[in-house]
Amino acid sequence: MPELPEVETVRRTLAPVVGATVTKVWHSGFPLHLNRPVDIRGLRRAAGAPFARIDRIGKFLLVYFDDRPELAVVHLGMSGRLRVFEPGAGEVPHTHVVWSLGDGRQVRYSDPRRFGFVGVARVGAEREHPSLADLGIDPLTDGLSGAALHELTRGSRQPLKVFLLDQRKVAGIGNIYAAEALWLARIRPTVRAHRLSARRAAALAAAIGSVLDHAITRGGTSLRDFVNATGNPGDYRKHLRVYDREGQPCPRRGCAGAIRRIVSQGRATFYCPRCQQY
Repeated sequence: MPELPEVETVRRTLAPVVGATVTKVWHSGFPLHLNRPVDIRGLRRAAGAPFARIDRIGKFLLVYFDDRPELAVVHLGMSGRLRVFEPGAGEVPHTHVVWSLGDGRQVRYSDPRRFGFVGVARVGAEREHPSLADLGIDPLTDGLSGAALHELTRGSRQPLKVFLLDQRKVAGIGNIYAAEALWLARIRPTVRAHRLSARRAAALAAAIGSVLDHAITRGGTSLRDFVNATGNPGDYRKHLRVYDREGQPCPRRGCAGAIRRIVSQGRATFYCPRCQQY
């Protein structure tokens, strides 16, 4: 599933459509995530308005239109893509929502598995939307300090890796970047969250920021389906230190450990048992 760096990459590569006017909105008629129908009437109210800006909260994109009281909320799910196509581009299988622009371009949402989501929220009441209401701190737009992370972990007996995946606590981190940040901070993924000291919380918050920033500069991680809004994959996969590297030597200088894979609450977790002992 695309995580914060991938969604932020899509947001940034959608920048060329800002200012372009929507002429019409098309929908395939198929429901998306959890078999929920798409609010096509709400989406169609964007017709006649230019794209104003595109924001992000966690793994969600928020698409605003000039002088419209509604915005589009997009989640890519497992295999969703939000791409810009030039005039005359051929059809793409599994396309479910299309914003046609006055200059002939199209912004298309496609999703073979239909685990993603395209909805409508009210401008000024974004956090009242059911998908956004319970999201926690966004590490980039809100800033995640060590003190804030330490406070969040108080009273939680979840394994720290599981805690980081809880979108109600920290929005946007998924399996890949939780593993990478914990490795960078030298923290074992199975340690209980409430045992995180203030000093270790500061190290982990810094590691989260560093990993996310680096991943964004590389365009995110493409494992299977992910491409940005121009159709290009990210290459951060070449920079992963522990994720999907079971049995390989730990890349930390001076560490003679090997990456181990365990399963925690149904999710594969990768770490170095030698240098992640805390």
